[in-house]
Amino acid sequence: MIPFDKQLQIYEIALKENGVSEIPGPNQNPRILEYHSTTLLKADSEDVSWCSSFVNWCCQKSKVIGTGSAAARSWLKWGTPIKDPQVGDIVILKRGNDPKKGHVGFYQGIQSGLVKVFGGNQQNKVCSMHFNADHVLGYRRYYDPNHNASK
Repeated sequence: MIPFDKQLQIYEIALKENGVSEIPGPNQNPRILEYHSTTLLKADSEDVSWCSSFVNWCCQKSKVIGTGSAAARSWLKWGTPIKDPQVGDIVILKRGNDPKKGHVGFYQGIQSGLVKVFGGNQQNKVCSMHFNADHVLGYRRYYDPNHNASK
Protein backbone atom coordinates (compact mmCIF):
# COMPACT_ATOMS: atom_id res chain seq x y z
CA MET A 1 0.00 0.00 0.00
CA ILE A 2 1.34 3.39 -0.98
CA PRO A 3 1.15 5.98 1.84
CA PHE A 4 -1.25 8.82 1.09
CA ASP A 5 -0.65 11.19 4.01
CA LYS A 6 2.14 13.23 2.39
CA GLN A 7 0.22 13.53 -0.89
CA LEU A 8 -2.76 14.83 1.08
CA GLN A 9 -0.53 17.38 2.80
CA ILE A 10 0.63 18.69 -0.61
CA TYR A 11 -3.00 18.93 -1.74
CA GLU A 12 -4.06 20.80 1.41
CA ILE A 13 -1.36 23.40 0.75
CA ALA A 14 -2.70 23.76 -2.80
CA LEU A 15 -6.26 24.35 -1.57
CA LYS A 16 -5.09 27.30 0.54
CA GLU A 17 -4.04 29.04 -2.69
CA ASN A 18 -7.58 28.98 -4.13
CA GLY A 19 -8.33 32.21 -5.99
CA VAL A 20 -4.74 33.38 -6.58
CA SER A 21 -5.02 34.96 -10.02
CA GLU A 22 -3.11 36.70 -12.73
CA ILE A 23 -3.13 40.49 -12.75
CA PRO A 24 -4.52 41.98 -15.97
CA GLY A 25 -2.15 44.30 -17.80
CA PRO A 26 1.61 44.60 -17.54
CA ASN A 27 1.90 43.84 -13.81
CA GLN A 28 2.70 40.36 -12.49
CA ASN A 29 1.25 38.68 -9.42
CA PRO A 30 4.24 38.12 -7.10
CA ARG A 31 2.72 34.86 -5.85
CA ILE A 32 2.66 33.38 -9.38
CA LEU A 33 6.29 34.45 -9.82
CA GLU A 34 6.98 32.65 -6.54
CA TYR A 35 5.42 29.50 -8.06
CA HIS A 36 7.71 29.92 -11.09
CA SER A 37 10.77 30.23 -8.83
CA THR A 38 10.45 26.52 -7.93
CA THR A 39 11.28 25.37 -11.46
CA LEU A 40 14.52 25.38 -13.39
CA LEU A 41 12.92 27.74 -15.94
CA LYS A 42 12.31 30.40 -13.26
CA ALA A 43 9.95 32.28 -15.57
CA ASP A 44 9.31 35.91 -14.74
CA SER A 45 5.92 36.29 -16.37
CA GLU A 46 2.38 35.08 -15.85
CA ASP A 47 2.29 34.60 -19.63
CA VAL A 48 4.40 31.45 -19.20
CA SER A 49 2.22 28.45 -18.36
CA TRP A 50 2.35 27.99 -14.61
CA CYS A 51 0.35 24.85 -13.77
CA SER A 52 3.52 22.81 -13.18
CA SER A 53 5.15 25.68 -11.30
CA PHE A 54 2.14 25.69 -8.97
CA VAL A 55 2.37 21.95 -8.25
CA ASN A 56 6.15 22.23 -7.71
CA TRP A 57 5.55 25.10 -5.26
CA CYS A 58 2.98 23.03 -3.32
CA CYS A 59 5.49 20.17 -3.11
CA GLN A 60 8.26 22.48 -1.95
CA LYS A 61 6.02 23.90 0.80
CA SER A 62 5.43 20.29 1.93
CA LYS A 63 9.19 19.60 1.93
CA VAL A 64 8.77 17.21 -1.01
CA ILE A 65 10.93 17.31 -4.11
CA GLY A 66 8.78 17.98 -7.17
CA THR A 67 9.94 17.67 -10.75
CA GLY A 68 11.63 21.07 -10.86
CA SER A 69 10.27 21.37 -14.39
CA ALA A 70 7.83 23.91 -15.81
CA ALA A 71 6.56 21.19 -18.16
CA ALA A 72 3.28 19.60 -17.08
CA ARG A 73 4.18 16.23 -18.59
CA SER A 74 7.29 16.02 -16.38
CA TRP A 75 4.91 14.81 -13.66
CA LEU A 76 4.39 11.56 -15.59
CA LYS A 77 7.80 10.49 -14.23
CA TRP A 78 7.29 11.73 -10.66
CA GLY A 79 6.20 9.60 -7.73
CA THR A 80 4.44 6.38 -8.53
CA PRO A 81 1.60 5.67 -10.97
CA ILE A 82 -1.90 5.24 -9.56
CA LYS A 83 -4.75 3.45 -11.32
CA ASP A 84 -7.52 4.38 -8.89
CA PRO A 85 -6.81 7.97 -7.82
CA GLN A 86 -7.94 9.53 -4.58
CA VAL A 87 -8.73 13.19 -4.06
CA GLY A 88 -5.39 15.01 -3.90
CA ASP A 89 -3.41 12.75 -6.25
CA ILE A 90 -1.62 14.38 -9.17
CA VAL A 91 -3.41 14.21 -12.53
CA ILE A 92 -1.64 14.87 -15.81
CA LEU A 93 -3.64 15.71 -18.94
CA LYS A 94 -2.81 16.21 -22.58
CA ARG A 95 -3.43 19.65 -24.07
CA GLY A 96 -4.19 19.77 -27.77
CA ASN A 97 -2.35 17.53 -30.22
CA ASP A 98 1.20 18.59 -29.33
CA PRO A 99 2.83 15.66 -27.46
CA LYS A 100 4.93 18.15 -25.47
CA LYS A 101 2.01 20.15 -24.11
CA GLY A 102 -0.02 19.21 -21.11
CA HIS A 103 -1.68 20.30 -17.92
CA VAL A 104 -1.18 19.17 -14.33
CA GLY A 105 -3.15 19.61 -11.15
CA PHE A 106 -4.75 17.75 -8.26
CA TYR A 107 -7.46 15.15 -8.80
CA GLN A 108 -10.81 15.97 -7.17
CA GLY A 109 -13.06 13.35 -8.71
CA ILE A 110 -14.67 12.13 -11.91
CA GLN A 111 -18.27 12.16 -13.06
CA SER A 112 -20.00 11.80 -16.42
CA GLY A 113 -16.73 11.59 -18.34
CA LEU A 114 -15.29 14.73 -16.75
CA VAL A 115 -12.39 14.82 -14.32
CA LYS A 116 -12.42 17.61 -11.76
CA VAL A 117 -8.97 19.15 -11.32
CA PHE A 118 -7.77 21.71 -8.78
CA GLY A 119 -4.77 23.56 -10.11
CA GLY A 120 -3.01 26.69 -11.19
CA ASN A 121 -3.31 28.45 -14.53
CA GLN A 122 -6.91 27.36 -14.89
CA GLN A 123 -8.92 30.33 -16.19
CA ASN A 124 -5.81 32.40 -15.25
CA LYS A 125 -6.12 31.50 -11.57
CA VAL A 126 -5.93 28.74 -8.99
CA CYS A 127 -9.30 26.99 -9.00
CA SER A 128 -11.22 23.82 -9.81
CA MET A 129 -12.15 22.98 -13.40
CA HIS A 130 -13.56 20.04 -15.30
CA PHE A 131 -11.65 18.39 -18.15
CA ASN A 132 -12.55 15.60 -20.53
CA ALA A 133 -11.48 12.35 -18.84
CA ASP A 134 -10.20 11.14 -22.23
CA HIS A 135 -7.40 13.71 -21.88
CA VAL A 136 -5.95 12.10 -18.75
CA LEU A 137 -2.43 10.79 -19.37
CA GLY A 138 -1.91 9.48 -15.87
CA TYR A 139 -2.29 9.80 -12.13
CA ARG A 140 0.66 9.97 -9.76
CA ARG A 141 1.19 9.91 -6.01
CA TYR A 142 4.11 10.93 -3.87
CA TYR A 143 6.21 7.93 -2.98
CA ASP A 144 8.67 7.92 -0.10
CA PRO A 145 11.30 5.23 -0.81
CA ASN A 146 12.20 5.29 2.89
CA HIS A 147 8.66 4.37 3.95
CA ASN A 148 8.46 0.97 5.59
CA ALA A 149 5.05 -0.57 4.93
CA SER A 150 5.44 -2.91 7.93
CA LYS A 151 5.47 -0.04 10.45
